Amino acid sequence: MYYCLLGLFSVTGMRLGEALRLDVTDVDLDQDVLTVRDSKFGKSRLIPIQASTRAVLLQYRDRRDRLLQGRVQRRFFVSGRGTPLIPSCVHRTFYVLLEQTGLFVVGDAQRPRLHDLRHRFAVRTLLQWYRNGDDVERRLPELSTYLGHTCIENTYWYLSAYPELMGHAVNRLEHRWEMKS
Repeated sequence: MYYCLLGLFSVTGMRLGEALRLDVTDVDLDQDVLTVRDSKFGKSRLIPIQASTRAVLLQYRDRRDRLLQGRVQRRFFVSGRGTPLIPSCVHRTFYVLLEQTGLFVVGDAQRPRLHDLRHRFAVRTLLQWYRNGDDVERRLPELSTYLGHTCIENTYWYLSAYPELMGHAVNRLEHRWEMKS
């Protein structure tokens, strides 16, 4: 379950609460889309998924259904007891996994956060657009909507969070200035 859940965060940029509130009916693996309902600020949205994500979700769903043995549980992600996941338990398990994999050593000043997977998704999307030569300014509202932000200013924050991203932005700006000179 954690393999699937953490992977989902990194490929969709979903918030923890959004993923934990997914009902079985919100995960449409025939149409390759997740429905996030009534998220932060009361917004709802559709999140398309790729075939590789669909395959992992299908595997998880099969294991989940075997675990539940016919018991009805409307939440898609469930604990080993078949009950809905609790955010604090997910955070705690994430930190344990960080230590077990050596990605964090107790005593280090700053450990990765679960929410960093969302930031990573946003930054990777922006970097890909820059690398493809896309008009990032024009496409930014797409990312903002996809992430469920209420205003685009919340998405602009990701622009300053990563040196390579800033490098691409500066190069684009310098190119525009050269064109006008």
